[in-house]
Amino acid sequence: MWGVLGRVKPIQRGLRTAWTPSRNWPYVPYATELLNLRPRRVLPFQPHHPKSSYCSMVPLAQDKYRLPVNVQPTHYDVTVFTDLNTLKFGGFVNISLDIHEETSAIELNVKDLDLGSATVYSDGLQSEQLQSGQTIDKDQQRVTFTFPQALPTGSKAQLKVAFNGLLRDSMTGYYISTWEQDGQTKNYALTQFEPTDARTAFPCWDEPLLKATFAITMVSHADTVNLSNMPAISEKTYQPGATQDTPELSKLLSSLPTEHKWKITRFQTTPPMSSYIVAFANGPFVYIEQKVTMPLSGKTVPLRIYSTPDVIHQTAFALDVAARVIPIYETVFDVEYPLPKLDTLVASDFDAGAMENWGLITGRTTALLLDPAKADINAKKNVAMTQSHEVAHMWFGNITTMRWWDNLYLNEGFATLMGEVIIINKIFPEWKANSEFISDHLSSALTLDAKLSSHPIEVECPDANHINQIFDALSYSKAASVLRMLCDYVGEEKFLKGVSLYLKKNLYKNTVTNDLFEGISAATGVDTVRIMDNWIKKQGFPVITVTENANGIHVRQDRFLETGQVDPKENETIWSVPLSILAVDSNGHASIDKSAILEEREKDIAFDTSGSFKLNAGTVGVYRVRYTPERLAKIAAEAAKPDSIFSLDDRMGIMYDAVALTKAGLCKVSDTLTVVDLWSNEKEYLVWSTLSETVNSLIFTFWESPQTVDLLRAFLRSLFVPIVKRLGYKYSADEPTDVTLLRTLAISSAVSGRDQGVIDEMRSRFAHYMETGDDSKIPADLQATIFVSAVKYGGPAEYEAVIKIQEKPKTPTARLAAIYAMGSTQDTALLQRTFDYILEKSRDQDIVYFFRGLQSNNLAKKKLAVFFKDNYATLMKRFEGNFTIKYLVSVSFGALSSKADCDDMETFFKDKDTSKYNMALAQTLETLRTRVAYIERSSDDLNDWLKKWEKRSKL
Repeated sequence: MWGVLGRVKPIQRGLRTAWTPSRNWPYVPYATELLNLRPRRVLPFQPHHPKSSYCSMVPLAQDKYRLPVNVQPTHYDVTVFTDLNTLKFGGFVNISLDIHEETSAIELNVKDLDLGSATVYSDGLQSEQLQSGQTIDKDQQRVTFTFPQALPTGSKAQLKVAFNGLLRDSMTGYYISTWEQDGQTKNYALTQFEPTDARTAFPCWDEPLLKATFAITMVSHADTVNLSNMPAISEKTYQPGATQDTPELSKLLSSLPTEHKWKITRFQTTPPMSSYIVAFANGPFVYIEQKVTMPLSGKTVPLRIYSTPDVIHQTAFALDVAARVIPIYETVFDVEYPLPKLDTLVASDFDAGAMENWGLITGRTTALLLDPAKADINAKKNVAMTQSHEVAHMWFGNITTMRWWDNLYLNEGFATLMGEVIIINKIFPEWKANSEFISDHLSSALTLDAKLSSHPIEVECPDANHINQIFDALSYSKAASVLRMLCDYVGEEKFLKGVSLYLKKNLYKNTVTNDLFEGISAATGVDTVRIMDNWIKKQGFPVITVTENANGIHVRQDRFLETGQVDPKENETIWSVPLSILAVDSNGHASIDKSAILEEREKDIAFDTSGSFKLNAGTVGVYRVRYTPERLAKIAAEAAKPDSIFSLDDRMGIMYDAVALTKAGLCKVSDTLTVVDLWSNEKEYLVWSTLSETVNSLIFTFWESPQTVDLLRAFLRSLFVPIVKRLGYKYSADEPTDVTLLRTLAISSAVSGRDQGVIDEMRSRFAHYMETGDDSKIPADLQATIFVSAVKYGGPAEYEAVIKIQEKPKTPTARLAAIYAMGSTQDTALLQRTFDYILEKSRDQDIVYFFRGLQSNNLAKKKLAVFFKDNYATLMKRFEGNFTIKYLVSVSFGALSSKADCDDMETFFKDKDTSKYNMALAQTLETLRTRVAYIERSSDDLNDWLKKWEKRSKL
């Protein structure tokens, strides 16, 4: 799945959305530390159950959270009808079972369904039985069917049960989505089962380990389109009275409303798969298609992308990306793509960013739609990386699947690394995906993991009701960062060979951490199981403190916390740290020692320190590096040179480390700003982006100190207005990607710095649009900046204009830009209208965009927290079971900065049931407390530096 938050970017770099996990909302300055606020629930892991090979994978203490192991499904025949008029669905399921132990009870998952009476046929008894009892456990989301006679050990059985449900606008399970055609609201239906919502669509064993094959049959209105994981093998219109294959199907068809014509669509049987990647959809879909010849099998695989007719013209780019990456994945993994097709479905309402259902990827409009004539580079990156991420899952996650959700990172961390770095770099090298990974993933992962309230990558999560909380920057970004570090250490070719060995050994099976690292060890000859153990299973990461001596350097590792203070009990882990030392010898020759590894608390390393040197060359390691102030000054000066030995990736890492150490009190904020000032002649867009983030983070943190913020804005203007003047406002299709991105960054940073000339230019472009309806002066790359500037410095007319754009946008990114703009108004009456709009009109999938827009507005920060508290019951009911609620908690309170705010927040949640968002709550509170301490500790130093800078700038 693409994480809900997806790719994280400041608005200065352009409005980008995605998964979202992946993680899917664009980011407002400055909230890097807030974006990764996901919850933690630590429970002890117990010894394995000793019964069988399946049982041995299930911890004893978790039995109440896991289904019994005496019965296991092998195949499902699922028949489901969909009535888009009455918003009802239902059908029946026939499940083939292996009986491992004698039992008269069958227990499986179900939620929010009305069930008929179950029957079971046993080949051991040679008879069919009607249930003698049916018990629903709503808390554990299960049903237990009991039967008069016990099913014999070693026998096979078939369980049949009918079910009925309602199509809700829940964005989970089998749900309803809407779109507009000719001014009328139309319905269609689709599924979102990950992690535990297949049980809301049909009774099933809803755990990833319990793989089975699935044969889906759909009954629907004759004028709609049915989709599922596999291709359709037959489709026919239902003729009333015609004989059907089974009595159950005849009964179902005879019960359907007669005012519609109905059709029956049967799909091929799937390979063995987990229930969470089963998918089906019904609606008025249209499609475009490409065919791809696969390199291993030579087979031609059709790729289609489906959507409602109004947006099909924006789907070609996502389809093209899928067609380009799927053969590369087959080659890299050396494993054939096993399905006969791959479809993608664009959804108007979607909780996450996108979802890797096998053979039927689904995702929200912002993650999959792109109008080439109106698309900025960041939108292209978002769509390409979303699609590449999900296609990676067709192998890593779908063919080979984690045994339980505690190994979620095996799916998501690897899809992030492959989909957003290794493979995407092969088709879009100009995007510098490996470098951008540092800001998109490594930095955000380390920000979250620097908290006591973070969690290990491999996180205990026995209760399926809490799985949503671990779809976070640790399961995605830290996992990908650790894998990237390993890939760099052993070499990409050997790393990918090891991954191929892992997949081949575990085709259609379920795995745990060691299975992956055993494959990589076999390919590399490196004991990666030992090296990676603490990175995966322990919370946190180290800071490497570097001091110099006569023979070289002394290095020491300690756990890094954002507070800068580590209790000895929190500093027990020793990581195996690849140091990757970049050094220049006395002859001026630079080299990188990738063999150096720190596997103890501290040690000496001999080399010539008379020249420049830096640890963590290429910023590949998952750790911070702390130098003496004198050495940091030398490194910063070297990095400022046009011919510096420090690469783009090195310079990004230097700045991110400096910022993190500053927040932790291990470095002065004045030293960090000195580096920013020293690098004002930088050429690379991504380095400028880190500089913008650095200054904007201070504006975000010190927002309640107007004089400090005014000076910070002046400093920001001094950095970026000259770039605006040099690059201008005109975009060219044939200019280098970095030039386009730097122009956008400079303009939006100048607006953040409140440069009146740039603001006036943004407002004049929107004014032209309002007067003429012509948006030609609003380039896609500046859309968000122009909309926000127009509303923030305008009035009711501009506000009304962006509402109209938001409600009838030309592109998904236009909608998001307008949503942000609605939150930026400085008119209290218009601000209240935005809050009212959230409750009365906003789509559920868009609410976090509204919240983030408000969070970036100083006038609205505290009002947003009050709004959340006043409407808590409404919001909890509205987003029950979604990924969204945890983000609402972190965003609503995450911009606050006083002890009184912390105390008030703690008081509010004291009597609430926080089980669905307890990690986000703990991390938000920790962030606020750390921020309060940071402000108290750094204010004088920051103001002194800014006043001295102001004097220098006036000379």
